[in-house]
Amino acid sequence: MEHLYPLIDNSVNPYRDNVQGKANEPITVAGLLDRSKLILGNTYEGGKPDWTLEEIYMRLEKNAPRIAIIGGSSDHPAHIMDFQTSARAAIRIWQNGGVPFYFSTPVMCDGTAQSNQGMSYSLQSRNAVAQMIVNQLEAHSYHGAFVIQGCDKQPLGVVSALGHIDRLRRSRGEAPFFATFAPAHVLEGGSIPDDVAKELENLAKRAEEQGAADIAVDLRDTMAYILQCSSNTAFQGVLERAHERGLITKGEHKYYEMRLAVATCDGQGGVCAFNGTGNSSRHLVAGMGLVHPALELLTDPPTQGQINAALDSFSTMINEEKYGVSNIIAANIRNAIRIHSASGGSTNLMMHIVAGMLYAGYKFSLWDLDEIHHAYPIPDLFDYSLTEGRDIYSLAMQCCSGTSRGMETLFHELIENGVPMDVTAPTVAAKTWTERLETTRSLQAQTVKENPVILGEGRREYSGVDVLKGNFFESAVVKISGMPTPQLNKFDRTLALVLYFENEDEANRNLLDSSLLTRIRNERLFAHDRLLETLKFNSDEVWERLKDKGYDELFDAMAAEGIMKIAVIIAGQGPLAFGMPEMFTPMQHINANRTMQQLATIISDGRYSGVTYGAAIGHMTPEASQDGRIGYLQTGDVLYLGLRENRIEFVDAEKLVQGELVYNFPDDLQKERLPLVKERKERMKERQKLVAASNRMYGHTDAANGVVPLAVYENAELDYKSDILLYEESPAAR
Repeated sequence: MEHLYPLIDNSVNPYRDNVQGKANEPITVAGLLDRSKLILGNTYEGGKPDWTLEEIYMRLEKNAPRIAIIGGSSDHPAHIMDFQTSARAAIRIWQNGGVPFYFSTPVMCDGTAQSNQGMSYSLQSRNAVAQMIVNQLEAHSYHGAFVIQGCDKQPLGVVSALGHIDRLRRSRGEAPFFATFAPAHVLEGGSIPDDVAKELENLAKRAEEQGAADIAVDLRDTMAYILQCSSNTAFQGVLERAHERGLITKGEHKYYEMRLAVATCDGQGGVCAFNGTGNSSRHLVAGMGLVHPALELLTDPPTQGQINAALDSFSTMINEEKYGVSNIIAANIRNAIRIHSASGGSTNLMMHIVAGMLYAGYKFSLWDLDEIHHAYPIPDLFDYSLTEGRDIYSLAMQCCSGTSRGMETLFHELIENGVPMDVTAPTVAAKTWTERLETTRSLQAQTVKENPVILGEGRREYSGVDVLKGNFFESAVVKISGMPTPQLNKFDRTLALVLYFENEDEANRNLLDSSLLTRIRNERLFAHDRLLETLKFNSDEVWERLKDKGYDELFDAMAAEGIMKIAVIIAGQGPLAFGMPEMFTPMQHINANRTMQQLATIISDGRYSGVTYGAAIGHMTPEASQDGRIGYLQTGDVLYLGLRENRIEFVDAEKLVQGELVYNFPDDLQKERLPLVKERKERMKERQKLVAASNRMYGHTDAANGVVPLAVYENAELDYKSDILLYEESPAAR
């Protein structure tokens, strides 16, 4: 029987030269195929099973492509339908002449891990996934992979592993490693049950009647969002405040939590519909050329036909070096970064993009990423909204209905907006982007007539995540594009007073306190003269009206009118100190507080997915535990926030109150604070014991260099601009 897949062109075949693999593995292949046929039942498409142990043995002996189906753990919503997808993939791989295998990796759900110790393991899990996959691929000598792409750190963990193994195989003179990614379908956001919606509206009315208008506004604002795990956190903050002020009992609070939680997720799972790390990874991996268009954006698990389209493409990819995973990643890195930017992708991915390139063997850092991002203006072409029916599930519906082509449409519109794209880069469709875009049906954004997510004309001329510099740190990142222009204007080019927290737990306790601002005022945490100088700088018009007011009246007026700006510093959260957890919860606590959200910007050496109302600035290097100056800050210090200028500066407060604005972190001030910093670092070290010693991130690079093992960083020697294989030299690849 003639098969679609060629044999692997490789002198190395341990299954030919060593009988143990041929003795051990045929039963695993037969078991996988038997189980797959049983799972598929009457949807099975194929003839009488021919996967005898003898036939499996002979395929292994001849070096037929050994293809691993890599799934995730079913305790993550994105992977609860893996059994169906893996069954379809296994059958098709066998039919095409390959030998299918299956293994899965643990997959952390960041939503589940929020606010518990698990968040200190989340980033580390990306490297752990990469290591586990490399172990398995090397031990069992697989040639390629069909990846069921999930959420959070799993997608880029797998990308990193496969890029790494491909680079390793090529250095040993073996056949290139090939792969295709099948992202889990998009999970439809939940809806608040009608009776609960009525009860919450009654609560809002009761809040208004009892003088708690802020709770009413925040509650209604939260109710406008699709129901998801992150909006549940927002509800938690508002309901906690309602309980504190006697509007509901604790029992009612927990009742609402229960009703909202069980209405959140659809039973067949998937990747949550908001444009967080999960869907940003979907867009990014597609931009890397690693996703077949038949599988990119689905509302249900893929059909056999969709899986066949992706797997059949292997027939022309196998043995071709340009289709090796590391080459595809590097050849598409500009495309991926520009797609990530234009789609308003997650801040988390600033580290993961760098990590993927380093694992693939290419010298790359946050500064290379930033250079690509800013080489050409990237317009905001993603009109995404969780309140107006334009979430990622809506985009998936548009793709499934045939009116949008997802990232192919975004790729096309970027070109139309004058952004150079590397159109001759190879993709796993066994085609270049040029070839993929030759079919113009539903390619233009304007094909979607109602509520389009992808636009043909940018909402504004910039988008993406920006890298910041400053006089007290080397790098940080901020998602300016996540802030509407009027909102950005409120925080950009302002002076902010520091409110310092040594860790996230301390921040959460304080940010949940509805009397936090009152306490700051009563304890005079912000000096009167500094308060006056920030008033003068932030609002010259209001200065004359408020300059002669007493402290309390001045403080209250500046807070009420949004003139006061607070830089909420959360230090001690970096990779080495505490695993670099995501600062989602403090961000949500601020978002859920109508007054604080108008004042606060969060700055941390921890990480972020999105934004607060006043920007989320994270990934700061060096981290506090490594003598980063973020750990030298104190409550009451003054910072300049120049978001559009891509900088944050420490302001010399002594000179400020003398009427002079000087950006300087004085040496004598640093020396003065050394004992305090020493105490803080000792507390960080003690707190670090809350994280298992086996999973602490010693021997890793910092956030600007991907947080990868040092050996990976040191082995990355290739030049991504030249050490790649294209179909032909691309004039856009500059």
